[in-house]
Amino acid sequence: MKLNLIAAGVVLLTCVNVGTAQAPAAAGGTAPHYSNSHLKQMMREAHTPEQYSALASYYSSSRQDFLQKAAEEKLEWERRSQNVMSVAAKYPRPVDSARYLYEYYIQEAAEAGGLSAKYSRLLASPGSSETKQ
Repeated sequence: MKLNLIAAGVVLLTCVNVGTAQAPAAAGGTAPHYSNSHLKQMMREAHTPEQYSALASYYSSSRQDFLQKAAEEKLEWERRSQNVMSVAAKYPRPVDSARYLYEYYIQEAAEAGGLSAKYSRLLASPGSSETKQ
């Protein structure tokens, strides 16, 4: 009896873990995630309009993701700014960490936006030869 109860508990936990492990993959966006090395290889080998389009859409979606993260971090920065207690607080304060993260996301969004624009231009005029970064 006790063995059946333990077996049923193990099966139940396994089913719950499998269900939660698959949920983020199903809820993810349509934008693919590339590794840095694969992305650099795609940038080196891009010569066709389809390849330029794939890179432009990837960087466009990355820009949107970074802007979303920056907006969330700005809210956190504003929330933490209200709780600054003393001038002699230890560095880095939580408000500083939130500000630096916000600035990082804005910088990454600007970089992704520039790359998206670059590949969109190359998509519009595939005959031009521009050096790739």
